[in-house]
Amino acid sequence: MWKVRRELAVFKILGAVACAGLALFWYVGGDVRGVVLAVPAAVLVGAMGLRDVLAPVRLAADPSGITVVHGFAGHRHVPWEAIEDVRVDVRRRFGLRSEMLEIDTGDYLHIFSAHELGASPTEVAAVLRRRGT
Repeated sequence: MWKVRRELAVFKILGAVACAGLALFWYVGGDVRGVVLAVPAAVLVGAMGLRDVLAPVRLAADPSGITVVHGFAGHRHVPWEAIEDVRVDVRRRFGLRSEMLEIDTGDYLHIFSAHELGASPTEVAAVLRRRGT
């Protein structure tokens, strides 16, 4: 079972509260442009934090297949036979290396970052490949 680290969810919720506080501060000060920027930021970061609280488990594997988060906070079970490919997309940009786990089921491409999994996508892919065979 791979899930979002609790600290990351708390950080997102605190960020949303900070953005809402800035929006209130700018509203009282009469700065409409600040409010227009801070309110959508608070809503977006708050929604991301809420998703982390409602559906912390992003990927789980069992003998029958995998269960992935689907939509905002739903789950979808995928049998091993339906998984066409498990790969890790590695990119380098501005001197930084990023990895994304990609699970191709034919109909859907499920993509997970290291932050969503709470582990390295390379390690998760290796576990899934061993379990799926």
